Amino acid sequence: MKFKAFPIFLSFLVMGIADAMGPMASAVEKNYELSALMATLLTFFVFIAFAVFSVPGGLLAARIGKKNLLLLGLGLNIVAMAVPTFINPGFTLLLVCIFILGIGTTFLQVAGNPIMRDVSAEGAYSRNLALAQGFKGLGSAGSSYLVGLVLILPFFATMGWRGVFPVFLLFMILAFVSVLTLKIDETLTDVPPGIGSSLKLIKQPVFALAVLGIFLYVGAEVCLARFLKPTLESFGFAPDKAALWGPTLFLGTLTFGRLTAGSLKINARTFFRISAALGLAGVALILTGQEYLTLAGVVLGGLGFANIWPMLFAITIEEKPEQSSELSGLMVMAISGGAIVPLVMGELTDSGMGAISYIVPFICFAYLLILSLKGKKKRVTA
Repeated sequence: MKFKAFPIFLSFLVMGIADAMGPMASAVEKNYELSALMATLLTFFVFIAFAVFSVPGGLLAARIGKKNLLLLGLGLNIVAMAVPTFINPGFTLLLVCIFILGIGTTFLQVAGNPIMRDVSAEGAYSRNLALAQGFKGLGSAGSSYLVGLVLILPFFATMGWRGVFPVFLLFMILAFVSVLTLKIDETLTDVPPGIGSSLKLIKQPVFALAVLGIFLYVGAEVCLARFLKPTLESFGFAPDKAALWGPTLFLGTLTFGRLTAGSLKINARTFFRISAALGLAGVALILTGQEYLTLAGVVLGGLGFANIWPMLFAITIEEKPEQSSELSGLMVMAISGGAIVPLVMGELTDSGMGAISYIVPFICFAYLLILSLKGKKKRVTA
């Protein structure tokens, strides 16, 4: 069963490649001579796809099967990575490729979580799913570091900012072939949520507040992944060092926090409060604009950011478990916060506000901390 689950773990690994679009925005900004706001369109087009294609992806999975949706998502990602690998695209064509990457990654998210049950031994699903999220974190951290590393490796340096795409393409192809050879009897009991039934839940304040929380959390995470590298470069760090001590350290700490959380048994709301407080403290340190406090803030923020999603998701589902499918659809659509919130921070950065622009993720986590203090302590464990 462990071997059978390998293609799905590999699919989660390549999901993390989409997170590299934040760190890559700096190189794209320089290559195309863009403003920080325009360069942030890379992350915008990745995450807006989650808002548009999450529920349709669930409906499509019910018709063609989860394995086929995985293959479709990987196929789209192969196309998205192949174009900048073989040609030097204009900025518009690059954005089209990034949007396709966003659609493909949305399909991977929609299909990857439920299909893990089909390849897991009895009683191993939750453990395998937690481990899969760790693999996604490894993909995020590794791909973000590659963005800076390729600039100093002779073979890839000749391609300039595009040098990372052949590596991403290779991983996508490996994942596609791996899933293609997977033999699986899919469960057909899952009924994907309808758009209408999902949106009706927004009328209930408890769910509206939770969805807004996911929206702001993802937006804050992308802000740090996108802007930490240029922030450290402004301190005098070389590009590769800025990538290592900025987005790579942040995403690496995220991964560590997610993998560690799987071994902890703690009330979900308590864990949510601790995570929100740590995240807020981390961003506050970055707001100081001081080099060493910023590095400390990256680590503290990474630990705080790591488990907001699973804790808030578990707490929200506990409110109405009989409508978990509809709530899941809303949560995935809220990932679109990664498209909108960084645009606000990009505008502040273009205005010359420097470290003060981190007020955007600070406000996001202030909201999450307030949200974590609301409600009763339900018996939900991490």
